[in-house]
Amino acid sequence: MAESTADGTRSEAKATFGAGCFWGVEAAYRQVPGVVSSAVGYMGGTRDRPSYRQVCTGRTGHAEVVQVTYDPERLTYDEVLAVFWDNHDPTTMNRQGPDVGTQYRSAIFTHDDAQAEAARRSVEALEASGRFRRPIVTEITPAATFWPAEDYHQQYLEKRGLSTCRI
Repeated sequence: MAESTADGTRSEAKATFGAGCFWGVEAAYRQVPGVVSSAVGYMGGTRDRPSYRQVCTGRTGHAEVVQVTYDPERLTYDEVLAVFWDNHDPTTMNRQGPDVGTQYRSAIFTHDDAQAEAARRSVEALEASGRFRRPIVTEITPAATFWPAEDYHQQYLEKRGLSTCRI
């Protein structure tokens, strides 16, 4: 999903991932050269404009997600996927470390057919590699509406002088 800016000099693409708690994953992406911006929010549920409190109940169907805007001339989607795989456990259903619930599920929300195919290929390659002892349970679904999380969640770790909350 590449987009030209108004002056036509740069293209950008979006990628959206659920990888458990969104704070640490967002911080990881912000360190990657070629990432233009990132935002945390919610995707994949049934309620419009959900709040953090609502999503935490597990009743809205949303996942906590990070939406990454990147420059595809500097960073490929496969490289963006690699950061996703490196920053969470894709073998635990609806759980990351102590965080349990459907909002913490492992998910790749694809913005076009090419991303969907790349995501499927990456799962197959990881399964064949033996990197994970258990099967990968990451869902791959088309992107839906991205609902930005409340301001206090954006760059949460940076605002507190932390670099990671990696599990």
